[in-house]
Amino acid sequence: MKIQFTKYQATGNDFVLIDNRSTQYSFTQEQVIKICDRRFGVGADGLMLIEEHPTLDFNLVYYNSDGSQSLCGNGSRAAVAMAATLGLLKDKTTFQAYDGAHEAELLPTGIVRLKMNPVSEVKQNGPDYFMNTGSPHHLQFVPDAEKINVVDSGRKIRYSEEYRPGGTNVNFIQLLDNNTIFVRTYERGVEDETFSCGTGVTAAALAASFQGYTSPVHIKVKGGELDVAFKTGQAGLPTGQAGTFHDIYLVGPAKMVFEGALEL
Repeated sequence: MKIQFTKYQATGNDFVLIDNRSTQYSFTQEQVIKICDRRFGVGADGLMLIEEHPTLDFNLVYYNSDGSQSLCGNGSRAAVAMAATLGLLKDKTTFQAYDGAHEAELLPTGIVRLKMNPVSEVKQNGPDYFMNTGSPHHLQFVPDAEKINVVDSGRKIRYSEEYRPGGTNVNFIQLLDNNTIFVRTYERGVEDETFSCGTGVTAAALAASFQGYTSPVHIKVKGGELDVAFKTGQAGLPTGQAGTFHDIYLVGPAKMVFEGALEL
């Protein structure tokens, strides 16, 4: 089976995207793993299929590189950029993703502004936090993120008793000056550090608000820079300390890398 694909990256988070509006492709977990393999396939953090949706602009099916499914913030931004090249949108769109419908805007500069779903609950465990921003995230503040062994430390938390059986993504956050944070992420499903994680930096920015950081929070990751804007409080809950966030936007670049055909 020959598959036409496009490779995108969004702040170093890389993806294989396939136009599946004809519904001709359906992949097993083993096939997803092979496509994403960096030696025997194209190589990517995830695989995405852009499909038709009965009422929205498109349906996005996302697979992590191990074949599991979740919301991917950076992947969604890349999908919006590709959907624009397919004529599915001009500058604004509403599409279906793993955790429901999302709105997004493609700016003239190539920046994609993705609206995330509200966060209604934040759990605190000592100095650490946990929240779900479409995918589950453990959030730990550290004095120097560069010195963290992200794979070893992240894997221990990801597979800890507290997060069984599903596990969690793990983010290490360093607070910087000028309302800026530096984030490194161990990503569940990839089982490694990724250069960026959209749902992870979103969660990190919301957690940083508990440390006095205000919207929009600027985020540095290994793959580049993003911004997360948000509002706090709802229904009489005046601040984000109550664990409520809405009008959350993940903002950053998404670029096409190359196109090709894969024999699977």
